[in-house]
Amino acid sequence: MFSSAGRNRKAAYAMVTLGAILISFSAVFVKLAHVGPSVSAFYRVFFGGIILAVISLMRGDSFWVGKKAFKLVLIAGITFTLDLFFWHRSIIYVGPGLATILGNFQVFFVAGFAIFFLGEKPTWKLLLAIPMAVAGLFMIIGFNWSEAGSNYHIGVFLGLFTAISYTAYLLILRYSQRITTRLSIYSNLAIISLISAAFLGLEIFLRGQESFVIPDLQTWSALLGLGIVSQVLGWILISSGLPKMDASIAGLLLLLQPALAFTWDILFFGRSASAIIISGAILTITAIYLGSTGRRKKAVQEEIVKEKI
Repeated sequence: MFSSAGRNRKAAYAMVTLGAILISFSAVFVKLAHVGPSVSAFYRVFFGGIILAVISLMRGDSFWVGKKAFKLVLIAGITFTLDLFFWHRSIIYVGPGLATILGNFQVFFVAGFAIFFLGEKPTWKLLLAIPMAVAGLFMIIGFNWSEAGSNYHIGVFLGLFTAISYTAYLLILRYSQRITTRLSIYSNLAIISLISAAFLGLEIFLRGQESFVIPDLQTWSALLGLGIVSQVLGWILISSGLPKMDASIAGLLLLLQPALAFTWDILFFGRSASAIIISGAILTITAIYLGSTGRRKKAVQEEIVKEKI
């Protein structure tokens, strides 16, 4: 028979695995929705935020624990807004697979943050991972960069901006869950989602280039999938399972997201699946794993964030 600790660990593995699989469909939902990138991002956090708020109310969670916590949640909401703004556009320009892989380059930006601001020394894993990631990305995007077109170029850079924004979001979110007077993970994500919805809604309204109208059943299904499957179920499963497992295993399981997103891109949207492109994807995803586990010590990231706020 399994011990209680063993059962808890297996349950954590199952939750993170399922969460990563669910989130891997995020870019697919964005691609299937017949609305602009800001609108799909808006409905993702709007629907997700409402559901998370209802869950928080049912749990009896508080939505206010002081100005400091709210300040952190507000900043997290802004960085998450930027993350979605860049990523949803990258999906349109370069496809769900590459956009998701580029977003996961956040592990290198987090590592860079730890090295330059926390004084960590890079390990051989990290030093190996960086050129591997660059080489793998070069294999994916193709050797004829100049012939790829301006939209494709923009999409790649938007994917990298996604990674930078996501890095900032993760650092703030991590610290917001470490302070003494903190919100629950449910109410925290609910408020972040609704703050992001407010900023995205304002951007849509002011620019006037996209419509809030949901035109058809496919788009309704895709947007509800984004809100329920990606923003709520996926994140709840991952957030619940991560604290109960080793970082190296967690990093490996979370790689299911970019790996599957690239697979869905090939299966559902006809992305080129040449041997060199697939090899590049495998090389890049392996590099992301090495980058996520190649840390000499665990950084106290929240202390740096605290000093800057």
